[in-house]
Amino acid sequence: MSLHRRRVPAGRAGRLRLRRSLATAVRGADLLERKLRLLLDREHTARRAAEDAGRMWRERLADAETWLLRGVLLGGEHALVVAAPADRARVDVTWATLMGVSHPAGVDWTDPIRSPAEPTAPNTALAHAETACRAAVRAAANLAAHQAAAELLAAETERTRQRIRALRRHWIPRLQAELAAVELALEEAEHEEAVRRRWASTRTDR
Repeated sequence: MSLHRRRVPAGRAGRLRLRRSLATAVRGADLLERKLRLLLDREHTARRAAEDAGRMWRERLADAETWLLRGVLLGGEHALVVAAPADRARVDVTWATLMGVSHPAGVDWTDPIRSPAEPTAPNTALAHAETACRAAVRAAANLAAHQAAAELLAAETERTRQRIRALRRHWIPRLQAELAAVELALEEAEHEEAVRRRWASTRTDR
């Protein structure tokens, strides 16, 4: 909605247009404030989820690093290369929409599949490391999704705040001032017309 000064018709037509514009602006600000509350609530939820996912990721990463170190100490770096499956994990992001804002809602994880021809982990520590690494990567994917959701929601929250501020601080007060000026002009014109009519009536009665 533009904040530049508009041409308003004089008289009752101008008053009607201003009243409609003012009602629309107030209703728009109310709707944006409702949107803002919903966005803030979802953003806070996403940030809390990101904090939980961050803790989970750090725990899983530490666990994976511990088992990897043990496996390498037992079998050497070559054992680590042999233990890695050729297949890759697959991560699919699921999306949700709130008040027109698309954001990640979670991730679907598909573990890599080790073919029968591939060798298995040469020691128990590396077998545990494989499981722990998968859990760490899943946790990292969850963390990334929640962080991205929080940032997208935060950006829309700020844009919504700016629009509300423009309406409440600038557009609505300007419309109110213009409406007050038009109503004052109409009141003065009606008063002058009433005076002229009384004056004309007085001259007719003579």
